[in-house]
Parts: sequence; C-alpha cells; structure tokens
Amino acid sequence: MSVSALSHLECSRTGERYDADAVQGVSAAGMPLLARYDVERAARTLTREALAARPATLWRYREMLPVRDPASVVSLGEGMTPLLPLPRYGARIGVPDLLMKDEGLTPTGTFKARGAAVGVSRAAELGVKGVAMPTNGNAGAAWAVYAARAGLACLIAMPVAAPAITRTECVAAGAELYLVDGLIGDAGRLVAAAVRERGGYQEVSTLREPYRLEGKKTMGYEIAEQLGWQVPDVILYPAGGGVGLIGIHKALREMQELGWIGERLPRLVAVQAAGCAPIVRAFEAGAEVSEPFPDPATAAFGITVPKALGDFLVLRAVRETGGTAVAVTDDALLAEQRTLARDEGTFICPEGAACLAAARQLREAGFIAGGERVVVLNTGTGLKYPETIPVDVPTLAPGQNVR
Repeated sequence: MSVSALSHLECSRTGERYDADAVQGVSAAGMPLLARYDVERAARTLTREALAARPATLWRYREMLPVRDPASVVSLGEGMTPLLPLPRYGARIGVPDLLMKDEGLTPTGTFKARGAAVGVSRAAELGVKGVAMPTNGNAGAAWAVYAARAGLACLIAMPVAAPAITRTECVAAGAELYLVDGLIGDAGRLVAAAVRERGGYQEVSTLREPYRLEGKKTMGYEIAEQLGWQVPDVILYPAGGGVGLIGIHKALREMQELGWIGERLPRLVAVQAAGCAPIVRAFEAGAEVSEPFPDPATAAFGITVPKALGDFLVLRAVRETGGTAVAVTDDALLAEQRTLARDEGTFICPEGAACLAAARQLREAGFIAGGERVVVLNTGTGLKYPETIPVDVPTLAPGQNVR
C-alpha cells in the first residue's frame, strides 16, 4: 500500500494535470510540473503528534512526499538540520532573534542532498536507469552520490569554474563527468543532447523533473516544526534556480491545508549576488519573469544562474508573502562569511553568507524590524569553498618563538 498521498502533477503555468506515475519532464507548455497531494488522505496518518515518534530525517513527512513504496527510499540520513540561534552576530546587525537553518550538515555538505534523495528515489521507483544533469557543482555531486546509492547511472556536466571538490565527489561516486568551458546553460545543452541519444536516462536539471522540489520543500516543514509550529517573520534564501525558495513556499501552503499553521506566512526574501541578479531586476521592474543576466560573475558560484526556468515561481512566492528580492556585493557577502565564523564559530558557504549580508542590508533599510524573528538559510558548508578565505600566516622554524 502506498504511503504517499501523491495524486497527480500539475503544470505550474496552466494547471493542466499529468500522470504522476509516469516519468515526466516539463509540461506541454514547457513549464515545471508541481506534485499535488490528497491532503485529506495524508492528514489521516500525518499529524504533528505522529511526527514526534518518527526518525529525524526528511522522510518523516512521507505522506506529503512522492515515493509510494518505503522500500524505494534511497537515503543517507538527510534532513532535520539544526536551526541555530546566532546571538552575537544577530546583536551585531540589530536582529537579536536571528536563526540559521544550517544545511551544511547534510550528507553531501549542501542542501542539494534533499532534492537528490527524493528525486533519485522516485526516478528509481519509476524505472529510470540513469539520471543526467548540468550543474554548478553541488547538485551534481549530490545526485552522483545518491545515484550510486540507488544503483543508477549518472551523467554530469559542469562549468570548469565549479568548485573543485564537487568534481572529486562526482568521480568518487562513479559518475560520468564532463567539464564545460562556459556557464551552466552551456552544460545544459550538452546534457540535453546526450539524453536524446540514450535510452533509459532522465534529464533531472533544475525544475525539469518534478521531484527535486519535493525534497527541497522539507526545509519549510522542518523550520515550522522546529519552531513549535510557529512561522518566523522573515525567511531569507539564496536564489539561483530558486528551487529551495519555491519549495519552502509550497511547504507553507501545504501546511496551511493540513491545518498545521495559520494564515500568516513569513515574508520570503530572494537573495542574489550583484554579479548575477536577474530575479532582483525582475522584481524591481514589476515583471513576472526575468531576463537573462549579462556576463554573470560572483564568488557565490552556486547562485550563478543567468536565467532560471522557475523564475516566475520565485517572484510569485516573494510577492504573495509580502517579501522582497535583494542583491548583495561579493565584498559584502565574503565579509559576512568571516564575521559569522568569528562571532559564532560556523564556517558557511558564500551563498549562505549572501543571506547574512542581505539581512544586515534589510535591517538597515527598515524592511526587517529589530524585534522580528528571522531565519536565514545557509545552503552548504564553507569547507567546499576554501578559496573564499585567504590564508596568509607566518611559518615558524622549529624552536622559534611566537612574539
């Protein structure tokens, strides 16, 4: 018997329904497909009280996830990452009730493990033999690891500028890896052409299959659960493809349907780097979709996405919750990365540091009030980006004293 209350897939643009038990990509309109659930059925067994007895992984929300047979779950223990208070840093920027959801502690070191766990599990359950994707690094590493865990083939293409450690992770997991002298869009064209020539492979690039989003949305469920089923006032998220922010918004709406949270939603903030900020530009212009960002470049490589397929969903989530979109400079985000490590002892990724820079900026602008509860998402460990912290220290000879 299926534990999932998955009922169908729905085009995010037209609302057209699709069969959830067939391998699907995008809709006929070329838009992302969203998983929909029989919430009434899910609520019979998925209660806030029942969760207390379940393992502390993202699979605790199994009725609202797409994998039908528990035997199909491919897991490395992902989910239920800590929600850490940041008292010193929060006081520094004027937000004393500042919390950080730390995704750097997931099995692959970034939040990408969530989408890979659910996406690979569902792909394997539907009979897919291999997954293929372009990536800025961390998603490819995560999907390679989970594909290995599931016994699936994996084809990855990433820009040569992607973090070097992500190449190593792909190779270690046995993925077929190619480096592309270009951006993620160039890698995407390579992958799309390869999939057309291969039988049994599914392209799983951002929002071109429905289930990565379902793994990412569990961040939203966890934040509410960890706060005693209260929602914060503001959630800041680093948006490249924007799947995590879209997913958190989806989770909030689903929890409203389940009766777990009330009408008030947190203001969602899409954070981008000034060197690649198409969603910020679209938000400021009042546009429904973004335009490709010219000559993108930022130290926050994971959010270097010049044009996201789901940009309209990010903008919808931000606007529906009274949120905003903000860009921060590389100098600002790298400074916050170091300040947080010194204040709180946690070394976060540059994408997460962008959220801290944005929180400081929005507090100064008055968008965030001093008494509000604010959650920032750190999407990965800083250990994957050692080049962001220059190390220039003295070398001492044996017996030489420190002055």
